[in-house]
Amino acid sequence: MTDGLDEIRQLVSDVTEVPVEKLTPDADFFRDLNIDSLKAIEIVAAFEKKYKIVIPEDDIPNIRTIRNIMEYLDKKRE
Repeated sequence: MTDGLDEIRQLVSDVTEVPVEKLTPDADFFRDLNIDSLKAIEIVAAFEKKYKIVIPEDDIPNIRTIRNIMEYLDKKRE
């Protein structure tokens, strides 16, 4: 799972201004990092742009951690 972990952490940090060190794979964006819903949408938009994917609105509420992002990207690559 370390494939791309640093890249994803850096992208989330750039969007949220949360230090990379706090972005552990299982830190919940809302509960642990106090990221608001607007920032969460910005995170999704940044990933859509970087990885040239579309994340359906129904999937967005399930993306709450770095691990969720990595698993989602892995599924899209299959």
